[in-house]
Amino acid sequence: MADSQDVIHALAADGEAVEALVADLAETDWARPTPAPGWTIAHQIAHLTATFRMAGQAAGDPEAFKEVAAGAGRDFDGSVQQVLRPYLAKAPKVLLECFQVERRAAEKALAAVPAGRTVPWLVRPLPAPVLAAAGMMELFGHGQDIADTLAVRREHTDRLRYLVEFAVRTWDFGYQAHQLTPPETEFHFEVTAPSGARWEFGPADADQRISGPAVDFCLLVTRRRHRDDLALTARGKDAEAWLDIAQAYRGPAGPGRTPGQFRGR
Repeated sequence: MADSQDVIHALAADGEAVEALVADLAETDWARPTPAPGWTIAHQIAHLTATFRMAGQAAGDPEAFKEVAAGAGRDFDGSVQQVLRPYLAKAPKVLLECFQVERRAAEKALAAVPAGRTVPWLVRPLPAPVLAAAGMMELFGHGQDIADTLAVRREHTDRLRYLVEFAVRTWDFGYQAHQLTPPETEFHFEVTAPSGARWEFGPADADQRISGPAVDFCLLVTRRRHRDDLALTARGKDAEAWLDIAQAYRGPAGPGRTPGQFRGR
């Protein structure tokens, strides 16, 4: 992972990009359903707000966060809904203000964590730069749901490298979500950045290989597009199977998206 402050700056820029998607929406638009079943645009922003509040608390007040995490461990889905509920009760303008406040507080708290020190998180402690990259994953996925709802084409930059690195680090999450045992072999990932740069991870001589554009890779691991609609290729039986289950977040995989769902947009 690159310099921690670089990741924080990238997190802040991605947050501003998502904020721009909803800043000028009419109040009625916040109730529009998104591709995530049962979730409106307001749900998407409420979830991001709650996530940043938790990240800010984990970095800035670890003991208080541990109490929250203990509750989430007992009933994860119930805890998510409980955290969302107060934000969803707010008017869109107030919810947007909460998103801005919690996002900036989290960025500040993460930036203040000394290098090499971990912060508590839902499963295990993480270095602050890794938690920031996880925040970028959340912004990418939920931001894509909002963009799809509004038929907006997003512009991506090489900031995606932090999300790609995070997805490579968490390559086994899809196996966990499906109660499968990850293969013992290592994968090689060759990902093409929006700028055209090539990012490579894993053993260069690995038999199992994944390659393709960074944007498509991120859409896959956030399950915002079906693999059939992405320009990703796999070489090797295990790599081919991984494209069906890849995800960069813990917990249930969810329904994902269907082939051709966004064709023509």
